[in-house]
Amino acid sequence: MKAMSLKEINSLANNPKPLSFENVPEPKPNADEVLIRVSVCGVCHTELDEIEGRTPPSQLPRILGHQVVGVIEEGKNKGQRVGVAWIASACGHCEQCLSGNENLCSEFKATGRDADGGYAEYMTACADFVYPIPNPLSDQEAAPLLCAGAVGYRALRLANIEDGQSLGLMGFGGSNHLVLKMARQKYPNSAVFVFSRNAEEREFAKSLGAAWTGVINETPPKAMNAVIDTTPVWGPIVEALKHLSPGGRLVVNGIRKEEIDKDVLLKLDYASQLWMEKEIKSVANVTRQDVREFLQLAAEANIKPEFQEFDLKDANAALLEIKQGKIRGAKVLKIHQETTGRRN
Repeated sequence: MKAMSLKEINSLANNPKPLSFENVPEPKPNADEVLIRVSVCGVCHTELDEIEGRTPPSQLPRILGHQVVGVIEEGKNKGQRVGVAWIASACGHCEQCLSGNENLCSEFKATGRDADGGYAEYMTACADFVYPIPNPLSDQEAAPLLCAGAVGYRALRLANIEDGQSLGLMGFGGSNHLVLKMARQKYPNSAVFVFSRNAEEREFAKSLGAAWTGVINETPPKAMNAVIDTTPVWGPIVEALKHLSPGGRLVVNGIRKEEIDKDVLLKLDYASQLWMEKEIKSVANVTRQDVREFLQLAAEANIKPEFQEFDLKDANAALLEIKQGKIRGAKVLKIHQETTGRRN
């Protein structure tokens, strides 16, 4: 089968084409797995973290990709259209798993990092960690919902706001553009303020209903009850804390931040940025419940991503655009012809 394979850890600055387009053996499913014929796979910033070594694959070579839609060709529920998300497996019996927090399991395994993912024509996945795709969603629409959407859904829940309270979004890529759509649906009386360095992204946010947009270090019209940060750098955390209301919460939605900027961290001032019971909370992975609930919400509320399509062999180009900040919505790799569900 054809696949894009990562063979070494390196910076995209040193190697802008880190993935190799090649023929590799088709995987064989174990007894508890299914074989999936991949239709599409979303491209995520986390793939940059894997390639550049901030959260490296457990072994190399590795096939990346954790926003996968395809059809089961072998195993349980053969013929069903399903999705595969970031969570590949968890132990199922620890305190975290038994309490529904399998995203915090010490044996958490990630698709495309700890097991081969969807940058390929076929992949295997644990049968208990795949999700039926609701019919209203096309393959291309569903793929970004499996990570950017699901983790955005978790981040919005952790923001803990009520309708009428203000929400800030730091960065406006694949996840936060879906969070804005969710917030407009769930909290119609809440003002959403979007911060982005990219003028096109700010205009995009306005078109989706943002009440205000500005660059990262601008001051919003009023203090915010919560902020969700999806950027790969540290500066926005410092800026967001300045503009939180008393008791406000900053939710950091990212697997890793890039290199620590000590000058930025040294500017963190307790009195102005943490005083008055402000909180910082991270988002760690997603649970199966997050994915199931969000797919259902997206189908019922018509929450669909904006996306750009790339051929599988052009995965490096899609990743480089993310690295360079050329983001409008999500990016999706087209691998096989679309399966079932609504077509564009």
